Amino acid sequence: MQKTIFITGASSGLGKATAILFQSKGWHVIATMRYPEKEMELKKLDNITLHELDVTNPKNIKDVVNKTISEHSVDVVLNNAGYGLIGPLEAFTDEQIARQIETNLMGPIRVTKSFIPYFREKKTGIFINITSMFGMIGYPTCSMYAASKFALDGFSESLAYDLSHFGVKVKIIAPGGIQTDFSGRSMDIATHDAYQGLIDKVSEGYNEESIKRYSTPEMVANAIFKAATDNNNQLRYIVGSDAEALYNERLNISPEGQYKKLREIFSF
Repeated sequence: MQKTIFITGASSGLGKATAILFQSKGWHVIATMRYPEKEMELKKLDNITLHELDVTNPKNIKDVVNKTISEHSVDVVLNNAGYGLIGPLEAFTDEQIARQIETNLMGPIRVTKSFIPYFREKKTGIFINITSMFGMIGYPTCSMYAASKFALDGFSESLAYDLSHFGVKVKIIAPGGIQTDFSGRSMDIATHDAYQGLIDKVSEGYNEESIKRYSTPEMVANAIFKAATDNNNQLRYIVGSDAEALYNERLNISPEGQYKKLREIFSF
């Protein structure tokens, strides 16, 4: 029987790569995005259904989920839509902060909540949430992005306990850097003169050579496919050599030890 995955943020980058991979594996893909009328590639593929979805709009979420479960048997929900708000906290407006939380945290929470009764009654289903290595490790100039991703990680782990009683799984994909347009279209950057030394220091780590070592969207999509099909209860999937190195370092020298090390690296 053909399986179905529901994906948010499927118009580009990781979301699109995941949609293409699952479609190639014989899945039916519900690919959601804010502007489906602009999507030219996915609409040409068989077994892909496009829906307009803005994860910051609660009514839109409810309507799309209700329509989807009335027409399809959904097996996996991938909460992928998100972006990075990068810079010192003083540089952000309240509107920017609210948008970051609404998109990266409240969006996945609302999508998940809308699907829970459906999965609970079926006694099966998988939620896969895209967090980040900065959802487990704080990093300079990433305070609001990390706030949204740390919260999503904690939400996912806690929810996994609750839903396990109904045969429903929650899984976390925590990638490092990804070679997508995340640093362009999917990033909101603000600066502040008082922090320019720190901003310059952090920027050194995003040079062309470093970006070449990041995971491709296809590599992360493969991890998502594994999480959706491996039939085990693994919670977190750390993806990318950079994420694995930071995560293993945290385990080996403790969070406090890693904090001290990063403070020394980013002193100026």
